[in-house]
Parts: sequence; structure tokens; C-alpha cells
Amino acid sequence: MNTPAHLLLGAAAMARSGDRPIVLAALAGALLPDLSLYLMAGGALYLFAVPPRVVFDELYFSQSWQTVFAIDNSFTVWGILAALALWHRSAWATALTGAALLHLCLDFPLHHDDGRAHFWPLSGWIYESPYSYWDRGQGAHLVAPLEAFVAVVAALVLWRRRVGPWLSVVVLVLLAAELWVVRQWLFVFGMA
Repeated sequence: MNTPAHLLLGAAAMARSGDRPIVLAALAGALLPDLSLYLMAGGALYLFAVPPRVVFDELYFSQSWQTVFAIDNSFTVWGILAALALWHRSAWATALTGAALLHLCLDFPLHHDDGRAHFWPLSGWIYESPYSYWDRGQGAHLVAPLEAFVAVVAALVLWRRRVGPWLSVVVLVLLAAELWVVRQWLFVFGMA
């Protein structure tokens, strides 16, 4: 899934009270599995002027980048952290780790040939889903509108919880970003 959808769904699922610190923890948790990609790709593209084709066709699939992705997208790592959060009865840590685990659960079935080793360090196996959230050859024309719909529902849920003006703006920005990205996949890249 696209990162804005992960943030909206993570916050809607894990911050049921609408309490600001819990919402922020859920947003952070939903972002963390993708953060390394943004930092590494952003650094390569904007700091080192590496061409996008090299970043996304070569570096993305390199052993070093895949190792980082295996760690921050590991059900094992996030599961242990979630168990510790529950054991300590920490609401913010439970929201953070729960949102990260939800992110992984939603990514697992939606990466065709660009998946992650979600069971690191127990296994380096990478599931190759028949579906993709972005690849039109793997059903993205069906997945993308469904993802957008679920993101809209999550945003409405968050607004109903009256998360406050600042977080309401964050939700609006995330929803706009999600709809823009889905529009790009569907219309600019010819999925419609």
C-alpha cells in the first residue's frame, strides 16, 4: 500500500480513543516500516543525484537495501516489540507497534516482485504475491481504488473521533496525498 494509506489506517485502527499522543504514536508506527526507503531513496536521489532508474531498479534490490528492509519490515521484530509493549501495558508503544504490524499485514499480500523478507531473521523468504498495489500487470487497477476507498473511510473515522484541529489537518493532507498517488497510478500511468 501507499504510505499515506498506511498512516490513515494505522491511526484509525490503533488510536481508537482519539487521544493525541496515541494518534501520533500510531502514525509513527505506520510510517516506520517505510521510513528507511524514503531516507535511502531520498538521499540517493536528492543528495547524491543518482538517477531514479538506478535507485529503483538497482539499489532497491541490492543486498544492502534489502537487508535494511528485512529488518524494518520483519513480523518477528515488530511482533517482539508489540509483545513487550503489551507486557508493559504501554498504550503509546502498543499503538506504535500495532500500527507497524498492521502496515506489514497490508503490505504482505500487495507486493508482487518487490516484496520484503518479512520473517527476518528466521527466514529470508520473500512472498511473491499475485497482486500489487502499484503494478497494473498485477491487478493494481483493482487494488488502487479499493485502497483509496479504505483510506477515505479511515480518514472519516479519525475525523469522527475529533482528533483536534492540528491532527485533522494532518489527516486531510494524508488523504489528499493518498488520492493524488492513486490518481497517478490510475490515470498518469494508464491503469484505467
